[in-house]
Amino acid sequence: LLFVFLKRGEISNFQYLMHLNTLAGRSYNDLMQYPVFPWILADYDSEELDLTNPKTFRNLAKPMGAQTEDRLAQYKKRYKDWEDPNGETPAYHYGTHYSSAMIVASYLVRMEPFTQIFLRLQGGHFDLADRMFHSVREAWYSASKHNMADVKELIPEFFYLPEFLLNSNNFDLGCKQNGTKLGDVILPPWAKGDPREFIRVHREALECDFVSAHLHEWIDLIFGYKQQGPAAVEAVNVFHHLFYEGQVDIYNINDPLKETATIGFINNFGQIPKQV
Repeated sequence: LLFVFLKRGEISNFQYLMHLNTLAGRSYNDLMQYPVFPWILADYDSEELDLTNPKTFRNLAKPMGAQTEDRLAQYKKRYKDWEDPNGETPAYHYGTHYSSAMIVASYLVRMEPFTQIFLRLQGGHFDLADRMFHSVREAWYSASKHNMADVKELIPEFFYLPEFLLNSNNFDLGCKQNGTKLGDVILPPWAKGDPREFIRVHREALECDFVSAHLHEWIDLIFGYKQQGPAAVEAVNVFHHLFYEGQVDIYNINDPLKETATIGFINNFGQIPKQV
């Protein structure tokens, strides 16, 4: 029924994604199962965005790990060559997740109460400045190209909340190795240095015809049939088995250390949404 409303233009892509997240058990009340939204753009360099050019957009049919051929080949090799001497861990492409409490807190670190949540997750201090979320462009390139441990997606705030991009509380977030002091998030040129303009253009892109035509491909990966099984293998979309609901019975683990470690892994590294 939701899809029918979407096809008729009666609900927006944003509303559709929020409904899907809710149906899949995602909630603003749980950072470990926070609503997940897709990276939709691949152009963070142009002065103006061309929403009629397919090259402006991320490939929504592929997970973040498959956005470049080089990285795709490395993840495929990891899966193909996987060996677990204990026979407990099935082969996987990704040992990190696209949504976790730390990812959410790192995006929202400039706003309370997320600042305190981030500090608590980090043991009471901010992360190294070079690893902090400080630039939309750099975050995209890390998650889509440069960092084999980073396949994170976005959160809903990227499409409606300009305040999270500003260091209005003047937190001391440190300096990068090149001497750059972290403050407000660095925006792409097409945002004209204005967080509100970034949100306006980013939301316009989410609702444009190209994304409307391809959004279902990303939904298949995150919420649908390409989430698990042979379709996930073919789509290069297999995560560590502990990310999946029901893959481990916590209550039947006899070793207390292993039980604690397993719960900690699930809590810290994220969970796959319920399949809808």
